[in-house]
Amino acid sequence: MNTPDFSARNHHGIDVAGASFLESVNTAVQERIDPFGLSSSIVNAYAAWLLHPLELSRALSGLSGDLLALQTHIACRSLGLPASDVVTPHADDTRFSDPVWSEVPTWDIVKETYLALTHRLQDMLFATPGLSEKERRRAAFWVREWLNAVSPTNFFWSNPVALKKFVDSRGESLNRGFAAFLEDVKAKNIRMVNENAFKVGVDLGLTPGRVVLKNRLLELIHYTPTTPTVHATPIVIVTPWINKYYILDLTPKKSLVKFLVDQGYTVFITSWKNPTADMSEVRFDDYLLEGVDQVVQAAQRFCAVDQVHLVGYCIGGTLSATYMAWAKRQYGEEKNPVAHWTLFATLTDFSKPGDIDVFIDEPCIRAIDEMMAKKGYLDGSEMASSFRLLRSNSLIWHYFVHSYLYGEPPPDFDVLFWNVDATRMPRAMHSFYLHEMYLKNNLMKRDALSIAGQPIDLDRIDQPLYAVTAEDDHIAPWQQCYRIRKFVNVKAPVRFVLSSSGHILGIVNPVVSPPKRSYHVAAAERNEHFEHWQARAEAHKGSWWEDWLAWLAPQCGEQVAPPDGVAAGFADLGPAPGSYVLER
Repeated sequence: MNTPDFSARNHHGIDVAGASFLESVNTAVQERIDPFGLSSSIVNAYAAWLLHPLELSRALSGLSGDLLALQTHIACRSLGLPASDVVTPHADDTRFSDPVWSEVPTWDIVKETYLALTHRLQDMLFATPGLSEKERRRAAFWVREWLNAVSPTNFFWSNPVALKKFVDSRGESLNRGFAAFLEDVKAKNIRMVNENAFKVGVDLGLTPGRVVLKNRLLELIHYTPTTPTVHATPIVIVTPWINKYYILDLTPKKSLVKFLVDQGYTVFITSWKNPTADMSEVRFDDYLLEGVDQVVQAAQRFCAVDQVHLVGYCIGGTLSATYMAWAKRQYGEEKNPVAHWTLFATLTDFSKPGDIDVFIDEPCIRAIDEMMAKKGYLDGSEMASSFRLLRSNSLIWHYFVHSYLYGEPPPDFDVLFWNVDATRMPRAMHSFYLHEMYLKNNLMKRDALSIAGQPIDLDRIDQPLYAVTAEDDHIAPWQQCYRIRKFVNVKAPVRFVLSSSGHILGIVNPVVSPPKRSYHVAAAERNEHFEHWQARAEAHKGSWWEDWLAWLAPQCGEQVAPPDGVAAGFADLGPAPGSYVLER
């Protein structure tokens, strides 16, 4: 009897080598109907369990144990007796943080029943037999989204805090919540922040400076010196164009830019244009040539120096790493424009890109390509929605509950304001980035990727590197960011930092007293595993900014008079924050 051959490619031309029979059949369904696997991944997992009855019976036995413990807990609480929790919420799960969920037996039973069933179900999905690790994670991800949605905290009659606020306010909390709901319907979004609370250039992005270069992709801002002398080597910061640059120049107390300027550094920063449909064909190559290469050359001319210190953040860091390898080939050793460099929360190896991995496969990216082809870009709101799904409890349901059930207004929070000030991605650039970085992971492969006429090999990079990561970063997991040590040249000294907090607050980490956060730091060796590095790294209270300054000072040279841009032939194109950052 002949059986279908799913060993290499199906009739859609999709490589399914190594996939199970179920996954192979499911691929065609996913591609045609459900490219993001919202339902097909769950059906796939359900069918896999049915085909493995022995494993299913063991899992159900574990579930029976949970239910027995839950029944014992319910009986004790019903009789007013003390009882240990069957399941304790994760440390970052604040849904049940109000004391009423533990102190009142009825609500404690509701909480424990929900947590026991959801935790067991998710554990089962992560252990689904007959599926690849990625498919198990995808199924668990979408089931978790459904389970988060039906949490008792999300419904008025099963949320004791909402009921109390309703009684205390004589119904006004629910009235305010309904008004907020109507406003969000108009906005087509669950608002996280008061979008009228801040204005860029008035409340945020306040460090004085001037725009000294402008092209179709960016404005380059040079910040006004505040010290009589500055370090000879300027700092050029390449910001991510997924969001706007002022995350590094929020309020004066939180501004990394102001901190550097006040310590005697000449600072330049990129403010990227928010792309429109007519920029659909802008490529990743263009971001390197008209972006990083132009601003590095501009900083060289402005300061009359041969080399700069280059800083890259997130996708700006990925571009900076690409540029470093490109510049080695383009300019050679003697004329290389970058003396040393820094990365903030940057991926160069995309084999394990974190939670976003559930959206990374051929059908998903093909669906994104089709969306971008219609508009010429990927809308910022679409990207923001994807990132919010990765942390739906804290980034969606938290605001749903506080706005609609509690009747609380959206907060005035500068970081959230920046977060919703989204930008678009040009079609050609973003398609290349998704295919070549995330899907094929070509940046880590020697000469597998050609940018602006040069093959890219990270092993050619031998300049000193300072790399900063964050322990709770779900966009660029620090363990994966650590792999930059494996790919740059063995001669390159690398100082590696693991900061507390996440992708944003791990970087926007000002020096305060008493210190709010902490970090681990140590030199990273070429073939050293991240666990070994972490075990020997020095722990410090406070901000890594101070450690970075101690590393930067000898790298950036002696103190000299501040540069004169006018004498260097640069026109004044207007004050910071410029005009591109204001475009919606």
